[in-house]
Amino acid sequence: MIRLIKAAVRGVKMELAAGESGWISLTDALSWATTGKTAKSGQVVSPETAMTLSAVWACVTRTSQLVSSLPLTVYEKKPDGSRDKIDGDLQEILTESPNSEQTGVEYWEGTTAHTIMRGNGYSEKLFIGNRLVGLKPLFNVTPERKNGGPLKYAIIDRGRKSYMPADKVFHLRGFGSGDGLGMSTVRYGVQSMGAALAADETASKVFSNAMMPSGILTSEQTLTPDQRTQLQAMLESYVGSSMVGKTLVTEAGLNFKQLQMNPEDAQLLETRRFNVEDVCRWFGTPPIIIGHSAEGQTMWGSGVEAIMLSWLTLGINPLLKRIEARIKKDLIRKSGKRNLYVEYNREAMLQMDSKSKGEFMSKMGNSGTMTANERRAKLNMQRHDDPAADALLAQTALAPLEDLGKDDK
Repeated sequence: MIRLIKAAVRGVKMELAAGESGWISLTDALSWATTGKTAKSGQVVSPETAMTLSAVWACVTRTSQLVSSLPLTVYEKKPDGSRDKIDGDLQEILTESPNSEQTGVEYWEGTTAHTIMRGNGYSEKLFIGNRLVGLKPLFNVTPERKNGGPLKYAIIDRGRKSYMPADKVFHLRGFGSGDGLGMSTVRYGVQSMGAALAADETASKVFSNAMMPSGILTSEQTLTPDQRTQLQAMLESYVGSSMVGKTLVTEAGLNFKQLQMNPEDAQLLETRRFNVEDVCRWFGTPPIIIGHSAEGQTMWGSGVEAIMLSWLTLGINPLLKRIEARIKKDLIRKSGKRNLYVEYNREAMLQMDSKSKGEFMSKMGNSGTMTANERRAKLNMQRHDDPAADALLAQTALAPLEDLGKDDK
């Protein structure tokens, strides 16, 4: 595989899978995704190395897990503006079994993670005849466009390169897809994530030296080269966090002077704190979501609730709209069923305490907005068989709406 990539980058003329011949030019995206990009800090940043940062891992997992856990439903829009739920093949593919190996949650976790990390998530559309029967994730994909034509997708599998046409690929784009491709968060945030990787490496080295990175041995005598080598070997036996508290014995007039350096003096802790907030900024995730609170801020309270609502509105909702629109465009419209669409249940993102939930349910019932069975369904409770449980009630006397205005006799 590596030899194939190197040959392609050099512009070697190769035979295309579709039977045509021409010059294969791998885009910078594939080269970057395979080898990474070197930041000014000297760290090589790629999606794989970036995920070793706890802040990146948390941002990606929080977002992808939330999206994958939300209920997704296929609806049919009626001429009168109402809608019906459709339990068909597409509903099963999107929510239960997209392919023979994954559940719906697993599929959307991976696809969402690839989209927010790399800017694009790819899946092969599986067909039986003209009928869509599944979606299978694709990796090592490079979109290519020739002379302004449609996209085609180069795929490297087991050292061989092949092409798939656009109508065989479900391509979920991330932010900034003006040219048909999403923009990779990791690629554009390489400097921020490279600085975070460098800070992590520095912290690890400091801790490995028991927070005492160096010191000075002084002597009034001149040491021979062999003595210096023996002395250095002796000092190395005192290095490491496991050696904290071990007593150093000196002789022959040697005096040890420690060079003090702690995290506060080196501003290491402040740097790492800033790096967490900087990474969160790239992913649009409030630091409180990944367990990082600002100084003086608690992890609970009305302020945190407001931050959560802001994240759901400005961060998660645009991603949900992007997925809904792409499913409608690539999986529904091409099937000819233009009256179908998909929608996430955004209410599932909003969780309330028991008091607030009770007040909400009471208001929905008293205002004639929700029936008793609809409220019970929200609480994951069984339905009542009594017909009155399916009636909308008015606040006056909790009477059925059709009885309002009637005289009691």
